[in-house]
Amino acid sequence: MSKCNGFAKQARVLKALANESRLIIVDRLSRGECTVGDLTELVGSDASTVSKHLALLRAHGIVEDRRAGNLVYYRLLTPCVCKFFSCATQVLEERSR
Repeated sequence: MSKCNGFAKQARVLKALANESRLIIVDRLSRGECTVGDLTELVGSDASTVSKHLALLRAHGIVEDRRAGNLVYYRLLTPCVCKFFSCATQVLEERSR
């Protein structure tokens, strides 16, 4: 993989995270798996919207799901993505100085 191609792929992952609702979802999943129903309350959106967010995060390898009867549980596939939160916070703190 060329360096430029690698940056393009990284940009797509960052774009998948570039949404407040998806960041809330990722933050919640960093503490353990949960269902769409759990996330709808947290995000304040309907199940269809949350499902679309989860589908995008799944397509980019950030989350995965497992079925248990009628329920689908989601969890972080790549927990290291949470390091982005502390990095973004540092950027904001530096900027506010």
